[in-house]
Amino acid sequence: MSRFFITGDTHGEIDTGKLSNRNFHTHKELTKDDYLIITGDFGCCWYGDKNIETTNPSYEVPPRHNRMVGKDYYMLDWYQSKNYTTLFIDGNHENHKLLNTYPVEEWNGGLVHRIRPSVIHLMRGQVYEINGKKFFTMGGARSSDIAFRTPDVSWWEEELPTEEEIKIAVANLDKHNWKVDYVISHCCGNDVCFRLHSHNYSRDILTDFFQSIDKTLDYKMWYFGHHHMDEQVDEKHRVLYHDIEEIL
Repeated sequence: MSRFFITGDTHGEIDTGKLSNRNFHTHKELTKDDYLIITGDFGCCWYGDKNIETTNPSYEVPPRHNRMVGKDYYMLDWYQSKNYTTLFIDGNHENHKLLNTYPVEEWNGGLVHRIRPSVIHLMRGQVYEINGKKFFTMGGARSSDIAFRTPDVSWWEEELPTEEEIKIAVANLDKHNWKVDYVISHCCGNDVCFRLHSHNYSRDILTDFFQSIDKTLDYKMWYFGHHHMDEQVDEKHRVLYHDIEEIL
């Protein structure tokens, strides 16, 4: 039986210290049939792969990223070398244009971008059934630091979902009769955001969507990141950053 672990934002190499042998020693017991889930701001599809011409021929690396191409390649291979399989949703601090050039495939009932054989992007509005556990995933979030970022270099407008992605999410939840085991997102609904008092909270299309489904959807626990804190907000909402929690 597979084991599932979940943690918060990693931001490329910046916040991967929590995955060190000393901190995440359990990983030594795991296999590729076990999973680590990252709740957005993965940040390892940011500059471009060293083999960008063969892996993503449609993606043009921004000039300011040229000197950094290869950094993603190193980090993605680092994750690939782990005993476990890494699953991640997208946050707001992602290169969404680059992510969206990876081929889409079906995996455990939902659509994914397979970045490496065991590094997998769980796409927006999908439901996956993995070894008896059902996960609904919805990445994205609004950046609070847009004023300090450059469009298509360090910020991408695709950070928030489109109306079409919202419709896909609703259609997939309909297929599963609005019942899953776990929700995995980067941000959260309005009520939960308000209680956290962080990230200069303001409503947007995604927080409104999460607010609208929270009372309708039947689920055990909602995990999210984005707020750079570790807290059990209430009995059904868990925000993660440094903590690594096993999903039982």
